[in-house]
Amino acid sequence: MSLASEFKEFAMKGNVVDLAVAVVIGGAFGKIVSSLVGDVIMPLIGILIGGLDFSGLSLKIGAATVGYGKFIQSCVDFLIIAWAIFVAVKLMQRLKRAAPPAPAAPPRQEALLEEIRDLLRERR
Repeated sequence: MSLASEFKEFAMKGNVVDLAVAVVIGGAFGKIVSSLVGDVIMPLIGILIGGLDFSGLSLKIGAATVGYGKFIQSCVDFLIIAWAIFVAVKLMQRLKRAAPPAPAAPPRQEALLEEIRDLLRERR
């Protein structure tokens, strides 16, 4: 088997394609959450704590500038993404539990034995 055909077989497996779709959607979701945090949530938090803008927070040590405000924003991004994933997983678990499978019909022999039992009861 050639290297190209092995790669094609690998790439076309369902799990690999699903993973690729998840990575692309996850990247887009990350951008949305970053915008939500940077443009909506952090300004509101800044207002609540006295008009402080987190993105501009930095500390100058010698020639180096430590931008800890961006770190705080990244931490808030992470917490929001983690919470959204947690809620999505809980919702999917609840949906799986909401529809239990119907019980399987008993085997034919068991059904016939139940009929015989019921007929014998009627005769008594």
